[in-house]
Amino acid sequence: MGLTLLIVVIGLALIFDYINGFHDAANSIATVVSTKVLTPFQAVVWAAFFNFLAYWIFHLNVADTVAKTANTMQINLVVILAGVLAAICWNLLTWWLGIPSSSSHTLIGGFAGAAIAHGGFSVVNLTVIGKVAAFIFIAPIVGMIMAYIITIIIVNICRYAVPSKAEKWFKRLQLVSSALFSLGHGGNDAQKVMGIIAAAIVVYLKDAHIGMGDIPHWLHVNYEVINGSVKIHHIPNWVPLACYSAIAAGTMSGGWKIVKTMGSKITKVTPLEGVAAETAGAVTLFMTEHFKIPVSTTHTITGSIIGVGLSKRISAVRWGVTISLLWAWVLTIPVSATLAAILYYVLSIFIH
Repeated sequence: MGLTLLIVVIGLALIFDYINGFHDAANSIATVVSTKVLTPFQAVVWAAFFNFLAYWIFHLNVADTVAKTANTMQINLVVILAGVLAAICWNLLTWWLGIPSSSSHTLIGGFAGAAIAHGGFSVVNLTVIGKVAAFIFIAPIVGMIMAYIITIIIVNICRYAVPSKAEKWFKRLQLVSSALFSLGHGGNDAQKVMGIIAAAIVVYLKDAHIGMGDIPHWLHVNYEVINGSVKIHHIPNWVPLACYSAIAAGTMSGGWKIVKTMGSKITKVTPLEGVAAETAGAVTLFMTEHFKIPVSTTHTITGSIIGVGLSKRISAVRWGVTISLLWAWVLTIPVSATLAAILYYVLSIFIH
């Protein structure tokens, strides 16, 4: 039963990763599509390629942090199953409604909520959750400030440029900036699922009482327990390959409702502003990945687009849309956590 449950959890985690791809495809392609630099199909192929390329560039910093959301030594596979199912449900609902909520916070909220239902607050790492929750606000603010500054700098540098020539150049540069953002998205978001799969494998090995010398090759996770918390050193190669493939495939599927919200409803975006927003978002993602902080790519690029709008005038930003997005962001972790707790109680009746 244990191995079957592990395979189910891994399968659902990869389905979540796929959904994350089409849910968050809008993050890296919305401005490229809205400025007509690429067609929607060309844009998703472009984004998918760079999402996958992240496999060869980033370390497992974010994966390690996500695996520490709950104390792996005190949970079971039902906890992870409930967390992933809750994350899938919330992601599909927000995608259907066209709300660019955070897949990252959905996953972490679900994982934490099921863990709390299983063993109380002592089972979860409140430091990790607090850091993630704080970056609901910090990441978009950093993105917004950086995008504002980059836009002002570019506008001043190009103030004597011929508008038609400048637009051609910025359309080309948008390919570079969107590629960088897609790279950051792959390095951040696919790693969260890697962290969940790594935690699931460790829980399975613990519950099955499999010693380090007897671990099957395809489940060989190198980890150590420090103060009750698991630190992941190595995971099997198939895990990152499967995660990056799933998120790239999801990106290929697109997410056009959210593209519309991100690309036109927050503020009207020109190629110059698209470059500024994507560059600011990419730098923010690379920086947070370096510091092992799982942030929302959705929040980051939304903040960057707002920063671009503010560089023109405050009224250029459609604040009604922005406030409704903010509500979705704030509610994501508690709603996912509550849903996961309910699912955990229901699943526990049938799975022992």
